[in-house]
Amino acid sequence: MPMQLQDILYSQGFGTRRVCAGLIQQGLVQVYMDNCAVEPVECVQAATEFEATGLRFKVQGADWQYHEKAYVMLHKPSATECSHKPSTYPSVYTLLPAPLRVRPCKTHIQGVQAVGRLDQDTTGLLLLSDDGVFIHRMTSPRHHVPKVYEVTVRHPLDARQVQNLLAGVVLDDDPKPVRAAACEALDSHHLRLTLTEGKYHQVKRMVAAVGNRVEALHRSQIGGLCLPADLAPGQWRWLDSAQLHGITHPLHTYCAT
Repeated sequence: MPMQLQDILYSQGFGTRRVCAGLIQQGLVQVYMDNCAVEPVECVQAATEFEATGLRFKVQGADWQYHEKAYVMLHKPSATECSHKPSTYPSVYTLLPAPLRVRPCKTHIQGVQAVGRLDQDTTGLLLLSDDGVFIHRMTSPRHHVPKVYEVTVRHPLDARQVQNLLAGVVLDDDPKPVRAAACEALDSHHLRLTLTEGKYHQVKRMVAAVGNRVEALHRSQIGGLCLPADLAPGQWRWLDSAQLHGITHPLHTYCAT
């Protein structure tokens, strides 16, 4: 369904409708008239209608593509917090462009939100979205979405520790044992651990419960989606349809390169 250009920009987080209309009228918005176009065309009429789906445009020189819902992945670096109001370290949201941070939502929360959190010293794959249904599906323990962690431990691993992580350990706030969905010792100090729920500091507490200590923690995979090898710490990227499918269908692992 066609939308006015000012409404398209508003939906993508470029400001209020008045601000978006002003950007257009000032000649700061250019539109690629088709997906094969090499150069965009300036548009100065805020009410000009376009088919929004797949529309590419430039705002103040920055390329953008219309997405009805935002689904992005971020390679979270260490010493960052998954909070809009961080207490010690910079927020991961500062690594995203402004439009993603202020996309309008139907609820009182604006912008993309982290799909679950990683500790400030944990690195790796972090998903962000403004789709509440998607966020709930990915974070609800009922859906058992697997998450894979690469764990560096302080003391040498032994078979008993791996067996106990698979059999289940009791954490101090829950009498029900918590089990790893998969666990593999890669070498004497490195562990690959797969979990299907997300309790507070879960990996660190589980490793502590078997008599060891986490020295470094990196999330390498969510569902069937691996962290791309070419996505450097601090960088973000839109998820494509294949990657979204890979997240929700973990038997079909999608590891981009």
